[in-house]
Amino acid sequence: MLCYLPELGSLNRKQIASGLAPYACESGQLRGKAIIKRGRSSIRKALYMPILVFISFNPLIRHFYERLRKQGKAAKVALTACMRKLLTILNAMLKTLQPWNPKLLDI
Repeated sequence: MLCYLPELGSLNRKQIASGLAPYACESGQLRGKAIIKRGRSSIRKALYMPILVFISFNPLIRHFYERLRKQGKAAKVALTACMRKLLTILNAMLKTLQPWNPKLLDI
């Protein structure tokens, strides 16, 4: 991740995850699905498979994903939200130089 995102650990959570958020392509009467067309695609590609593993084996991320699915979110939307959550967790870990500690996370 540090190769694709060298500023990891130095930005705030909104700035670090801005490339993962979907943006709606809407203009006037045109309404459509939100797509991701900004940001770095390499980061999205690097986080996709790890987030599938996190959803399977990490109880915190799995709970977050299942909660989003129960709220009616599409699978890809929930995956993107989990990717954003993982990226903000990694950013906070590097910023504070703390190892992974699930007791400190409030998801």
